Amino acid sequence: MQTKINKLLQVTALTLLSGAVLAGPVDLSPWTVNGTGTWNLQAGNNAVKQTVNGNPTVFHNNQDSQGKALSGTIKVETSSDDDYIGFVLGYNNGDLSNSSADYLLIDWKQLDQNYYGNGLKGLAISQVTGALGDNSGAWSHAPANNVTELQRATTLGSTGWSDNTEYSFDLIFTTSLVEVFVNGAKELSITGTFNNGSFGFYNYSQANVLYAGIEEDIAPPSAVPVPAAALMFAPALLGFLGLRRRKHAA
Repeated sequence: MQTKINKLLQVTALTLLSGAVLAGPVDLSPWTVNGTGTWNLQAGNNAVKQTVNGNPTVFHNNQDSQGKALSGTIKVETSSDDDYIGFVLGYNNGDLSNSSADYLLIDWKQLDQNYYGNGLKGLAISQVTGALGDNSGAWSHAPANNVTELQRATTLGSTGWSDNTEYSFDLIFTTSLVEVFVNGAKELSITGTFNNGSFGFYNYSQANVLYAGIEEDIAPPSAVPVPAAALMFAPALLGFLGLRRRKHAA
């Protein structure tokens, strides 16, 4: 009985201190398509492939997602074209055409290209404050067309993605912090006050992009402060554990 109590106290204390939970796979079948992209669910509903080279398109979970982390892999399964893949955070259904939209866009272009202005290769995060269409906003992060670039990635800011190469990603999304990791390296980290909204995948003028092995978790303790009550309670629990061990040793 004492062993069971000790184990329960240990689990409770560690949970309060770390905020850790096990990640779980995401069923993508309820997710929502915005735009003219074709998003094809793969076997098991844990992966999706976008197959159209067209205007901006989003595939999102249609639920508030702050305080969570999303991870998985992304891969462009073609050597045709060199345009945008990525994600949206704080997105609401219909925001692609919403003049009052306000969300974050994380996009990654393979090569520089002058089309609607100079679209730069590399990974960046921008704020979208209006409709997002086939124009200089989506293409070259033009504030005049509702897209303001906030930050370029640490090592991938001027490095494009490679054809037929799988990259792991981890996204952390809270009310005041957004972080993006690629292959385990932190590439983007911004602070501020961010609107709640959906996680989503984003493509612009790029076909055959596979998002796979998607998992959702609670954001780690470095991103989500442990509640004050938990911090007050946890030392008492740990002290109690130590006291019980000393008594048992005696």
